[in-house]
Amino acid sequence: MKKPPGWQAALRLVGAGGEPVDLRRTIASHGLVDLPPMRPEPDSSALQITLPLPQGRPRTVRVAAGTPGTAVVTTNGRAPGERQARALLDALAHVLRLDEDLSPFYARAAADPELAWVTAGAGRLVRSPTVFEEVVKTICTTNCAWSGTVRMVGALVEHLGEPADGAVPGPFGRAFPTPAAMAEADESFYRDVARAGYRGAYLRSLAAAVAAGELDLEQLGRASRDELPDDEVAARLLALPGVGPYAAAHVMLLLGRYSRLVLDSWTRPKYARVRGRRAKDATIERRFRRYGPYAGLAFWLLLTRDWVPEQ
Repeated sequence: MKKPPGWQAALRLVGAGGEPVDLRRTIASHGLVDLPPMRPEPDSSALQITLPLPQGRPRTVRVAAGTPGTAVVTTNGRAPGERQARALLDALAHVLRLDEDLSPFYARAAADPELAWVTAGAGRLVRSPTVFEEVVKTICTTNCAWSGTVRMVGALVEHLGEPADGAVPGPFGRAFPTPAAMAEADESFYRDVARAGYRGAYLRSLAAAVAAGELDLEQLGRASRDELPDDEVAARLLALPGVGPYAAAHVMLLLGRYSRLVLDSWTRPKYARVRGRRAKDATIERRFRRYGPYAGLAFWLLLTRDWVPEQ
């Protein structure tokens, strides 16, 4: 008999502009969702994630579809107090990007026969609790096979992340490591355990700068476009150790800065398969120019529509 969860709460699935949210497409929105401390279920019907909290140990929660327009959030073990429960729900709303208003994007997509389907609730890209986590994971995707990314991120979380109550050996059930924890790990850890190669020096340098207060990555997630235009965000990302044009465009997408298209060795061939012919980068960019600040999101959704079976 299945053991009942220790705590359960409802989370309203609606965007900041009142638009619908398709939880399954949100969970299957990009590859970093498959890396700890996140763990999607095989059919993307639910997501498990270990979240850091302002006070106390991290908690591992599961979010799954509930009644129409809501998600059910559960966690095993002791029930969180009122303040912890609110922090967990707020953190999940951030991860699922429920605070973003996609209605302007939907208005443009509705007139596009190839993308009108997104208005049913697609387009929310799962984000990590911190920009630091997005940058570290993205650096771990550069110039390597996906298996290498899984190994590096798994080692960081397993050995440097704070465990939640009830965590078992392995990378799951632990929060993503803090900048201080990553900065304190020595060179041999990055070389022999994470086997990060040349990225090890970049990751240690990045973590040390954030931990020392010399670098505020979280500002990139907080600032509006008026405060920090996309060009400025791109320039700051490109100045980081280990971040090149691909990584900068990828992080910007996860920050909700959708003006750039992520054009790389996966997206170009996938676009060719979707459209039935190859196209130059300039041609691809011209196709999505009508989306303005949402061009990169429109491009990404066209490529990933088949990640979730049509209902």
